[in-house]
Amino acid sequence: MNPALHSLLDLLDLEQIEEEIFRGVSRSAIVPRVFGGQVAAQALVAAGRTVPQDRTAHSLHAYFLRAGDPGAPIVYTVDRIRDGRSFTTRRVVAVQHGQPIFHLSASFQTYEEGLEHQADMPPAPDPETLPTAAEMLPRYADAFRDPGVVDRLIEARAAVDLRYVDAPPWGSVGQPREPRSQVWFRTNGKLDGAIDEPLLHVCLATYVSDMTLLDSVLLAHGRGGWATGDVVGASLDHAMWFHRPFRADEWLLYDQESPSASGGRGLGQARIYTRDGRLAVTVIQEGVVRVPR
Repeated sequence: MNPALHSLLDLLDLEQIEEEIFRGVSRSAIVPRVFGGQVAAQALVAAGRTVPQDRTAHSLHAYFLRAGDPGAPIVYTVDRIRDGRSFTTRRVVAVQHGQPIFHLSASFQTYEEGLEHQADMPPAPDPETLPTAAEMLPRYADAFRDPGVVDRLIEARAAVDLRYVDAPPWGSVGQPREPRSQVWFRTNGKLDGAIDEPLLHVCLATYVSDMTLLDSVLLAHGRGGWATGDVVGASLDHAMWFHRPFRADEWLLYDQESPSASGGRGLGQARIYTRDGRLAVTVIQEGVVRVPR
């Protein structure tokens, strides 16, 4: 297994210190705070560990309250809100240094048959025809204030094979574009054996979902992002609905757009499709997006 993927899986394998209390650690991030996708994925792991295995996650709603300290452990406390015949609800609070940094509510459901329809998958090129992060990022080295950003981005994404369909925000600074972005992603290695369980695939998609969702906000204004220094920002809240089963180690298309930006905030919404066109996940996120004074 790819060492970076192995490290990420270790990150999601929380230590249980009480019946409903878990502890996680952080990995080094590109910015000096805990990556939002990490804390969201770990919180969902904590919630899922208290739910019967026949119930799969179907939604989560979360708020980022404070910047996390990557040098300190994170304690996740799970509140068993409801255990019904079909649905199970959990609330998770992530705490560091005695203060909550993140709050998540997640709902799980037993499998059942029902009505079926979905939005069609948009056109996108085959992922194998697109450059990897290691191939693509050095092309834009001149866009970053810090030349070390390229290596840190490549390292941060080594566990996930993430490929942009079009140029990322830092590749078109000063050139406003349609507020829409597409990336293909999958884990950089297969998941099998004892770790190959539905909750892990959902948690890995949650982890990746925070990497690029606000790109479309930047594209609308020709901004390159934090690494180019023309905006500062952070995630505020995050919501996901898991519609159909999927595997995080198989190609998934992340089709993202921004319908609005105002008041120092930008909204991103997205759909994640399997390669064969099934709508797997819907994602909505709002974040702070400010132009430095």
